Amino acid sequence: MINEIKRQPVTFSLLLVTTVVFMAIQIFRFGDTTSSPTIFEFGGMYGHYLKYDPSQIWRLLTPVFVHIGWQHFLFNIFAIYIVGQLAEQIWGSWRFLLLYLLSGVMGNTVTLFFTPDVVAAGASTSIFGVFAAVSVVGYFGRNPYLKQMGQSYQAIIVVNLIFNLFTPNVSFVGHLGGLVGGLLAAVFLPTISEKHMFKKEKRFLALALYVVLSLGMLFLAL
Repeated sequence: MINEIKRQPVTFSLLLVTTVVFMAIQIFRFGDTTSSPTIFEFGGMYGHYLKYDPSQIWRLLTPVFVHIGWQHFLFNIFAIYIVGQLAEQIWGSWRFLLLYLLSGVMGNTVTLFFTPDVVAAGASTSIFGVFAAVSVVGYFGRNPYLKQMGQSYQAIIVVNLIFNLFTPNVSFVGHLGGLVGGLLAAVFLPTISEKHMFKKEKRFLALALYVVLSLGMLFLAL
């Protein structure tokens, strides 16, 4: 376990922070991890309040560390553990962290823009982004193992999106936003083994598109 932590420090740091936040809610709110006021108080997204007070812009990031109930928490912790270790090997620790956070920010920006009346939280925006990023490098890269993994993650994305359509209280638009963020980040964040998978022009275009989309939605929403 110690060797795993040393090899994938960001993955285990994300697991730790996410767990600490969830346990803090358990302790300070006596197990109430599902009510909207509690989720909002601990960093969840609520678009209408962000419109009222733009200084709460940090809520585009903090929801990825907040979870609504045990099932939500355990499912996402497991997903982070599995896909996080793979992604950290592909991109390296710091670029993986950037990929994770940028996916979450895009997902929460889309949530703010399309569903401002919903209190939303969860790492799913970031997780969907990492799923998408692995799919991208699997499709465009030369590594046969990553190609196989990319196909697997494409199937996971499709199944989960279909499942989301028929599941109440799930931020479908947030997951889509995370996917878009991860797709774009996979292009402008080079992997360790194939740093020249995409040309500079395509990297710049993907980065510019991420910035324009996120800032554009934020400007229109606020």
